[in-house]
Amino acid sequence: MEPIIQIRDLCKFFGKKQVLHGINLDIMPGQVIGYIGPNGAGKSTTVRILAGLDDRFNGTVKIKGMDVKEDSIAIKRIIGYIPELAELYDVLSPMEFLLLIGRLYDMEDQQIEERATRMLEFLGLKDKLHDRMDTFSKGMRQKVLLVSGLLHNPEIIFMDEPLSGLDANAVILVKEIILRLVEQGKTVIYCSHNMDTVEKISDRIILIADGKVVADGTFHDLKRSEGDTLEKLFSQLTGQTDFDQLAEGFTQTLNP
Repeated sequence: MEPIIQIRDLCKFFGKKQVLHGINLDIMPGQVIGYIGPNGAGKSTTVRILAGLDDRFNGTVKIKGMDVKEDSIAIKRIIGYIPELAELYDVLSPMEFLLLIGRLYDMEDQQIEERATRMLEFLGLKDKLHDRMDTFSKGMRQKVLLVSGLLHNPEIIFMDEPLSGLDANAVILVKEIILRLVEQGKTVIYCSHNMDTVEKISDRIILIADGKVVADGTFHDLKRSEGDTLEKLFSQLTGQTDFDQLAEGFTQTLNP
């Protein structure tokens, strides 16, 4: 089986600051990849490059054999991207927004309306299809964003903190949706700080720190013999283990 995503010597600079230091990865189809790391490690930067939103990098990135710099339009037709911040057109309704998104993928209006209606209904937004989104909560907006990333039935899905703003029931539902998508043969790259979710849904976990891969494998491959949680592994591998002292120092600042 050929990798669906190939990354070779991926480096990225913001000015003189290097944020990715030679990432090399092969990702096989039909898996959930948990892509984790501390703030500023380069997770979102990697995903934006994979999604064709940033071509100012060194190295080679291929998706289904296509170069993301040379074939960005073709690649965007087969991927879905769900970022953390739901930056939508507030003056539009969900249906108006999703019609715009679907047309960008050359979908017929009837198919867009039927699919969007059903998807939003499953997410509890049946009665909000034609309301302006400037009245929506963060969780409601995140649900519309989720639908917009999946509407065209992409083969590869990039999710960057997709559960942001969702309530507990919606979180459970989205996790189940991800697992069903993978059962259909789709590949999901999942970035999150929620270690419990990453641990439960990921077939493979890739941890980066300071722009470098520091761990790569299943949770069972990565965990220590004493049965650490992914949260503890994350702390150990990123060099942050002094939480007791930090918490004590922080709370002591409140004492006169």
